[in-house]
Amino acid sequence: MKGFADNPAYIIEFLEEGVTLDDVIDGHICEQVLAEKSAFMVGDLGALMQQHALWQSVAPHLQPYYPVKCNSSPAVIEVLASLNVGFVCANKAEVILVMAHGVSPDNIILSGVCKQLAHIKHAAKNNIQHLVCDSEAELCKVSRLHPNAKLLLQLTTNSHAAETSMSFGSPLKGCRHLLEAAKEMGIEVVGVTFHIPSSCQDLQQAYSHALSDARCVFDMGAELGFNMNILDIGGGFTGSEFQLRQVESAIRPLLDNYFPLLSGVHVLAQPGGFYVTSAFSLAVNVIGKKALPRHWDSKVQGELGIKGDAEFLYYMKEGVYGPFSRKLLGNAIGAPSVHKHALCAEGEVYPSSLWGPSLDQLDQVVEHCLLPELSVGDWLLFSNMGACDPEDCSSQLPIYYTISISDWYDMQEAGVALDSAEKNFTMVHCIE
Repeated sequence: MKGFADNPAYIIEFLEEGVTLDDVIDGHICEQVLAEKSAFMVGDLGALMQQHALWQSVAPHLQPYYPVKCNSSPAVIEVLASLNVGFVCANKAEVILVMAHGVSPDNIILSGVCKQLAHIKHAAKNNIQHLVCDSEAELCKVSRLHPNAKLLLQLTTNSHAAETSMSFGSPLKGCRHLLEAAKEMGIEVVGVTFHIPSSCQDLQQAYSHALSDARCVFDMGAELGFNMNILDIGGGFTGSEFQLRQVESAIRPLLDNYFPLLSGVHVLAQPGGFYVTSAFSLAVNVIGKKALPRHWDSKVQGELGIKGDAEFLYYMKEGVYGPFSRKLLGNAIGAPSVHKHALCAEGEVYPSSLWGPSLDQLDQVVEHCLLPELSVGDWLLFSNMGACDPEDCSSQLPIYYTISISDWYDMQEAGVALDSAEKNFTMVHCIE
């Protein structure tokens, strides 16, 4: 297996026993202040390993394929590649990234229902055979540029269509035509993919409908002579054990009914945020502040024990055009904690809102939260930020990777090798 030190682009900080992630963040805040910088991310690689162990424990029959667009940090890719996780790539750049980490073309799926011609050509050149398709126009491109491809038909689902303003995938009634067109063009179809969003309220109904449709497509494909052997149930995994068990409980009897083990169908899933959300934290400082007359409901004010008449607007160095970009997609950002060195009055909190630096009306990161009165220069800590790809942030935030000694030993046992080039590693000691 590849070791982390094969890639000199990042440093891993080993945490001695007794050193916590908060200690690491404290140290880097001091460094950032001295360097007159104002935001960074900390990635806990041990959390990736823990999530992988959880996945294997709860859903061992689902082969995880990680969607790179979720977080393309080099350490994330390298850890997951070392754990033999597959990858779903949306474009040529993502394919190049994962292959640079030794991932076999057999473990890569090129997704996207409207792929650029250059990306299809690149997949063909690098022997990446599994591509996603949902239209006849896409079939024509693939047949011309990658005739040896093995396609997964993208099925639309009611719950996915309700989440977005655009309908992705083909409805069941259009699949026979696509299968017949693929047969005529000489393109092989090997399976089906669909997506149930994490916001879905009725998992049982959603998966029942989607898996029933998938079974119909498999049967139609078999009638036309296709060897249908891959089912991809997509993403929608939040990262919590409770939600994973909910999904597992919903799909297990359905898979036993529609795709029993003896059918030979290989079942995949795409746990993106599941792996990385809890592994990353963002530290960002306050660069501006406004005090306004409070307009919160007086009853709510009393229930929350809010005193005084002030409401504060805080401006941060980063906003929705940086690491908080998922807010633009309708995803809520949780309220932050305040760094312990902030000089705040103990016990007093005020209605607050958090904004990015652009002064754009869209650049509101957190609409309502309760915080002590902060000063310009104070630091806020946002947890569960891994699903924001730090590699895509316009400001290219520094990322500090950490791992405890015990988690590192667990990783070695799982097949992640330690290279001898120790210059890529530092030890963070406990300070008495």
